[in-house]
Amino acid sequence: MFYKPEDGHGLPHNPFNAIVTPRPIGWISTRGTDGQDNIAPYSFFNAVAYVPPQVMFASTSAKDDRDGTKDSVANIRDTGFFCVNIVEYAMRDVMNKSSGPWERDVDEFELAGIERTECETVPCSRVANAPAALECKLTQIVQLPGEANFTVFGEVTGIHMRDDCLVDGIFDVLRFNPLARMGYRDYSVVREKFSLKRPGE
Repeated sequence: MFYKPEDGHGLPHNPFNAIVTPRPIGWISTRGTDGQDNIAPYSFFNAVAYVPPQVMFASTSAKDDRDGTKDSVANIRDTGFFCVNIVEYAMRDVMNKSSGPWERDVDEFELAGIERTECETVPCSRVANAPAALECKLTQIVQLPGEANFTVFGEVTGIHMRDDCLVDGIFDVLRFNPLARMGYRDYSVVREKFSLKRPGE
């Protein structure tokens, strides 16, 4: 099968998200200028640089009360800070609950029963028991083609790792099993890993 996205795919559901998988989930926590905490998951998320460490996530829809975007991007645009919380399999249900189209004055931490604590280097909350959390300061927001498509880039200013996830100096993902986004309504979980050496190593 071949199709041009501009012509449509003719399938019951868009296959694009199912092709680009698995995708890590950035559980983005922010705080508005009014002090209101917000947390929401984004599956267009990844690390993009080592030195200094940098990450990105993309938001692809909008709320009527947020000037063409969603709460997370609006808060970051206003304050310049955010935190990326890593999602483990055990947190799948509370993560999913935080993804709803809630009003801007809804505190998803409270709504989903997510324990929070303050970040160290940026003024917002993070998930207290997440396997890891990346505190970030905004470097740029890029508007992409299409309606309400924004990519947020941030420099990592602080890194939290849960003690039980460190094994002999290695951050071991099998200690918490990362959740990953697939296509449609599907998710996956990392339960095994293997290593490969690059040529010349």
